Amino acid sequence: MRDRTLSVQPMTKYLALSIAAPVLLLVTPVSAASPLETLRDKALDADEVAYDIVEGLTTEIGPRQAGTEAEARARTWSVAKLKALGFNNVRIEEYQMPTWVRGEETAEVVAPFPQKLAVTALGNSGSTGEVGLEAEIVFFPTLDALRAVPDGSLNGKIAFVSHAMKRTQDGSSYGAFGPARFVGPNIAAKKGASAIVIRSAGTDYHRNPHTGNTNFDAGVTPIPAGALSIPDAENLERMLARGKPVRMKLKLTPQNIGVQTSGNVLAEVKGSNPKLPMIVIACHLDSWDLGTGAIDDAAGCGIIAAAAKHLQSMGQPKRTVRLLWAGAEEVGIWGGKDYGAKHADEAHAMAMESDFGAGKIWAVDFKLPDSAKELKAKIISALAPLGVVPRQQPAGGGADIAAIITAQKLGIIDLQQDGTRYFDLHHTPDDTLDKVDKAELRQNVAAWVATLALVANYEGELKPEPAI
Repeated sequence: MRDRTLSVQPMTKYLALSIAAPVLLLVTPVSAASPLETLRDKALDADEVAYDIVEGLTTEIGPRQAGTEAEARARTWSVAKLKALGFNNVRIEEYQMPTWVRGEETAEVVAPFPQKLAVTALGNSGSTGEVGLEAEIVFFPTLDALRAVPDGSLNGKIAFVSHAMKRTQDGSSYGAFGPARFVGPNIAAKKGASAIVIRSAGTDYHRNPHTGNTNFDAGVTPIPAGALSIPDAENLERMLARGKPVRMKLKLTPQNIGVQTSGNVLAEVKGSNPKLPMIVIACHLDSWDLGTGAIDDAAGCGIIAAAAKHLQSMGQPKRTVRLLWAGAEEVGIWGGKDYGAKHADEAHAMAMESDFGAGKIWAVDFKLPDSAKELKAKIISALAPLGVVPRQQPAGGGADIAAIITAQKLGIIDLQQDGTRYFDLHHTPDDTLDKVDKAELRQNVAAWVATLALVANYEGELKPEPAI
């Protein structure tokens, strides 16, 4: 049971005038908790739904790369789970997408200091072929340094791009240094490089390279593109600092296997008032293939489903809450885009997403109309006992809700998770169930259900006023 503070009135107020009189101490009764507080605290203390989903996905399915048979099995599993939890209108919406799969991946310095390096291919990487590729390394300490060299200057070379990504609570370092992966290979290809390796976009010091998608412009032939583990990237920098030419042999043999089927899984908590536009809450079902996708993003799917399940226990909300377990997020946000296109004519009011692991929620951001000030105040009050504070910056949403937000100019609430350690695990073999802290997962569910209970029963406008 969670502690509740007792309000004690000053003792002197109740002392009889006679010193011999008995001393009375009156304790003011604690006011009964509201249904919302009871629901929030129950989720915080005892939720098992979220962890059960994360455990089930990672144990019974495992890695769920987009467009593969494993992702298809995950959709089937998800439908069965969401139906068992009592949601309405559970279904799969399929779409087609190009599919890239991993092959062999090795890297080694062959001169002047021969040794193997830990490497993984980036999504959409080109192939070296079965023989592999050997070439001299050209080092760029930053992506801007790579941008600055002339086109054609890297012919026959392997570009190596480093960066200085550090841990941040809000994940902002990923936005600053992730472009080494997002666009670095495309830039290197335009400069004439035969291949590129980057320091992984991550913050851990395990010999686990971080994968992730990269994209090449139309007309640019994809080159082999790999990420080195951070210890190996730093070791390679030390080799280069000794002033001798460094040669690497790289073997990456991924394939594009053509257009395959992916899909979104949808479910609903039906609202009592069909005239009120719905709320959509999202996670993504797919994962990269190196780990089992526990924090990215089985945790998010567990959090939103558990919150919606607890919401049902309060009775039917006024607004429909739709769950979107999106497919193919990691390789191009295909699921979010498909949802935005297929549902652009349905009335939505607001969107939320959970896709930043399972760390505690520490802040809340809003993008709501001025008329919703009272709603914001109630949400802030409900989240305060969980250690969640409001910030001044507007909510931005997430990848899988971006298309529907743009199409309908929706309101947004972001429940910001602590990402200090998130990029130790992100897109690595270490993204496994043991990294999920049950207490922190429950705190997420508690914050989500407190927010949903207020928003789903709010009858006012949720879309922000148009900018003038």
